[in-house]
Amino acid sequence: MIYFIPTPIGNIDDISVRSLRLLADCHTLFCEDTRVTKKLLSLLSKKHQIHFEVENFISMHSHNEETVLSKIDLSVFDKNVAYLSDAGMPCISDPGAIFIKFCQEKKLKYEVLPGANAAILAYATSGINSSRFIFYGFLPHKGQERSDGLSEILNSYYPTILYESPHRIEKLMDELCQREPLRNIFAIKEATKRFEKRFFGTPCEVQKAFEKTNLKGEWVVIISPKERFGGEPITAEDILTLDLPPKQKAKLLSKITGESIKYWYENLQKK
Repeated sequence: MIYFIPTPIGNIDDISVRSLRLLADCHTLFCEDTRVTKKLLSLLSKKHQIHFEVENFISMHSHNEETVLSKIDLSVFDKNVAYLSDAGMPCISDPGAIFIKFCQEKKLKYEVLPGANAAILAYATSGINSSRFIFYGFLPHKGQERSDGLSEILNSYYPTILYESPHRIEKLMDELCQREPLRNIFAIKEATKRFEKRFFGTPCEVQKAFEKTNLKGEWVVIISPKERFGGEPITAEDILTLDLPPKQKAKLLSKITGESIKYWYENLQKK
């Protein structure tokens, strides 16, 4: 069996009992960074008096995941193995998704364990009362790509969760102050760790609070949704119920869905 095991995002006590038991039974570990994983196992071993019998540590990160899997001897999966990213859930802004696809294609048994995730923790901590949200991950670092990504987030009608590095968190606040100075945001630094800090307010209020804050550490930022004016936006289903000629319906449907007028006209003719 191949286990995808979440690791603590800060507080080492957040490892689950089941994760400890499975790690003690694994002979090979695929790791985002073998040094980080070995340090984690050492700490867990001392704290819980567990002996880990790992025979092989295989480095597998976002830059070599496909290469490692293309060369792997499938006999390694005859025994229990696990994949661990450095912190949090594998596959969520971390490597692992390609490994999952590999398991599916090779018909290898695998299981993903529940566990620590910075995005979900931050959203629950934010107090934003919405059952729907968007997880964006990391914004592009610079240029038009970053500007376009931020525009996409600011035009969303759902709260958006994104990750940001300590090197760019001030830049993000500057961008938000310039573009949406009245938008509410929530930011959390070093979640679950000793020096966890939380911020809530407008971008400029948060930026002001940063003046007295050590910005080192991992950040999660939640941007409140764009306000709706005039009620809910019109949907394709709304248009389909209108008493309009097929050509007019096709034009309207084309505008809100991106499909061609011809596509919609032909589909309407079939009904």
